[in-house]
Amino acid sequence: MKKKIFASLILIILVFSFSGCGCKTKNPKFGLKLEIWGIIDEQDSFGEIFENYTKLNPLVKEIVFRKFTPETYKKELIDALATGKGPDIFMINSTWEPSFRNKIAPAPEEVLTEKMFRDNFVDLASDAFVVEGKVNAVPLSADSLALYYNKDLLAEAGIANPPRTWEELISISPKLTKIDSYGQINYSAISMGAAYNVNRSTDILGLLMLQLGVKMEENNGGVVLFGGYSGDDSLAEKAFDFYTNFSQRDSSLYTWNPSLHWSLDAFAEGRTAMMLNYSWHIPTIRNKSPKLNFTVAPAPQFVGYPKINFGNCYGYAVAVNKKPEIVGEDAGSVNVKDESRIRETWKFLRYLTMGYLGEEAGPASIIGLGGKFDSNLDPAQVYLETTKKPAARRDLIEKQKGIYELGVFAEENLSARNWKQLDPDAIESIMGEMIDNVNRGKFNIREALDSAVTRINQAIKK
Repeated sequence: MKKKIFASLILIILVFSFSGCGCKTKNPKFGLKLEIWGIIDEQDSFGEIFENYTKLNPLVKEIVFRKFTPETYKKELIDALATGKGPDIFMINSTWEPSFRNKIAPAPEEVLTEKMFRDNFVDLASDAFVVEGKVNAVPLSADSLALYYNKDLLAEAGIANPPRTWEELISISPKLTKIDSYGQINYSAISMGAAYNVNRSTDILGLLMLQLGVKMEENNGGVVLFGGYSGDDSLAEKAFDFYTNFSQRDSSLYTWNPSLHWSLDAFAEGRTAMMLNYSWHIPTIRNKSPKLNFTVAPAPQFVGYPKINFGNCYGYAVAVNKKPEIVGEDAGSVNVKDESRIRETWKFLRYLTMGYLGEEAGPASIIGLGGKFDSNLDPAQVYLETTKKPAARRDLIEKQKGIYELGVFAEENLSARNWKQLDPDAIESIMGEMIDNVNRGKFNIREALDSAVTRINQAIKK
């Protein structure tokens, strides 16, 4: 018993520099309070997980989650991080990493290595969050575009199965499109081709570009190419032309235009047979139209090209500039080194996303001194079962494959890609204008691409 107490005290000293706290028990009466900021979850999603971890490691006494609105989150986060009064952990989208890189403390290698990350998580997450061998953020879930389809509309047109390829979609599109004598679209095959009434229109265009092998950027998002420089401009033109053809009246693919309802509403109303979207809109559609007979299938692919889907994920990063908050008895007499704060915070994130790894938990861990904890509890699995989201961890994707509808998105994550964007808001806005300019006849495809590349690169250099 004396040896155990002595070992525990040594481990505590490795993490904290004491200043007269007089702690004589093996379970310290003080510890870190970790605050997490995000936009897509609630504190209730983590209750059991947070409680279990504070028992596993009593050096972390309290963990809280604050939810923000998407409209204000980034500004509030950037302002708070600049003052050092922000969260210990903050959520970033996979496309945001370049713009937040100088605000992130990477994972210490003794806690989480690049190899561990790449072995456990999908390439979408690795491409976004691993930079120069360092892990900058870790995800709990990921999401990819999939094909929503109205089973009744396909059946009425004599179509037994949803299209697996774009070539198949082209062949069935005329059967699902109904245009009246006045030239009005009464029923649309798929919501594609326009910018402002198609939900995630720029993501769909990005999907087409990546599927065709377009080189989107270089220098970690510092230069946007859309196939330029050493890439192939014609591939970007092909993808762009294919997308906008769905909204061109003189095209054989014409099935959509900018005057139609918002794509989510048009699908929910039963006036659009198919749309590409993420898993989080399944409840959106069911809430709008409970009786709509729809389900999901994998996103179509181009024949002869490698399978690629378009996805995004949110990861949790550790703030580089944050004064540690200590709670509990004698908290005011405890000093915490920044490297210890970063290590303890990253150890929590590794537990949150990968579970309890036993002896691999690191030399600064004090296992189980905070009370009885459940070593079999997998936090990521609990989170996914609670939130009904597709997994980012490979082993959990295997478990989700058989789940109706959710399994489609989970499996799509295995081949999902995205691209680094220094200013995703500006890029989305400019790409939307690029699509709209072609639809209105202001630019041709080549002119629109060249203009967008120039404007985007000017915006990200500001």
